[in-house]
Amino acid sequence: MTVSREWQLVRRPRGWPVPEDFRLAEAEVREPRDGEVLVRNLVMSVDPYMRGRMNDAKSYAAPYQLDQPMYGGVVGVVEETRVDGVEVGTTVRHGLGWREWAVVPARQLEPVDPAADGVPVSAYLGVLGMPGLTAWVGLHDIAEVRPGETMFVSAASGAVGSIAGQLAKIAGLEVIGAAGNAEKVAWLRDELGFDAAFDYHDGDVTQLLERAAPKGIDTYFDNVGGDHLRAAIAVMNPFGRVAACGMISAYNESHPGPDNLFQIVGKKLTVRGFIVSDHAHREPVFRRHVSGLLRNGRLAFRETHRHGIESALDALLDVLRGGQHIGKMVVDLG
Repeated sequence: MTVSREWQLVRRPRGWPVPEDFRLAEAEVREPRDGEVLVRNLVMSVDPYMRGRMNDAKSYAAPYQLDQPMYGGVVGVVEETRVDGVEVGTTVRHGLGWREWAVVPARQLEPVDPAADGVPVSAYLGVLGMPGLTAWVGLHDIAEVRPGETMFVSAASGAVGSIAGQLAKIAGLEVIGAAGNAEKVAWLRDELGFDAAFDYHDGDVTQLLERAAPKGIDTYFDNVGGDHLRAAIAVMNPFGRVAACGMISAYNESHPGPDNLFQIVGKKLTVRGFIVSDHAHREPVFRRHVSGLLRNGRLAFRETHRHGIESALDALLDVLRGGQHIGKMVVDLG
């Protein structure tokens, strides 16, 4: 019998999560039945949306159940199989992360081939995974960007923002990013080719954006909400568009909304929220496009790795607080 460590939610956080809300437990892993495989998880994803799943409230994502294993994106290798066509040793992506081993139904498996794509397995949780698809859909389907425009990206050094900004540059836009420290700002400007970037701690975000975009902005890729959304509305040109991907500033604390929403009417703006799971049908086009950019060296990505399942909670809290990580946060489970 295989024994697996797993993270469980033991109480629902009020405000910021604290370690006492969670438990690292051990559980026996049963043998797979017909139509299932046993997967040894290799690397798991840590994402801001997971905070919402800790609340017992109606949302686009089902809440975590107390005293049960949490879950999320993960890549692993099949160690035992009861599924025709899925061989032992196959690398797969699935949704039963936050544990070292998982019994996974065939319908939840997606075989991946890192050797053919020339990427590490962790890339299927980032640039070739949900964050990459979010960036691609938000840019092309939601914001409907056009060459020559100016786009502002918040949380621009994160898993989604860093890809969205680069894709916008490739599409012919001028791109401005906001990030949380000087190292992140330098990475955006000097390595990813953003036209301008600033540390949002350096002053009023609206004033910082006005200086970075003296001619205004036409689109805003929103990962933060709050004062970043307020700044974008204030600096946005008439008929601008907002692709609202996330609002991490409000995930753990209650904040009033921007006080300039009236400008949406006067400037004739379009503000559209989206959830990437509604756009799964776009993945084949996204995968072809982004895989080609990676092979041609036109798209860069960066990952922050934590090691061991015991580090997963600290990794999540770091992501929620906008800590020192850059790019996609993942946890190596090997």
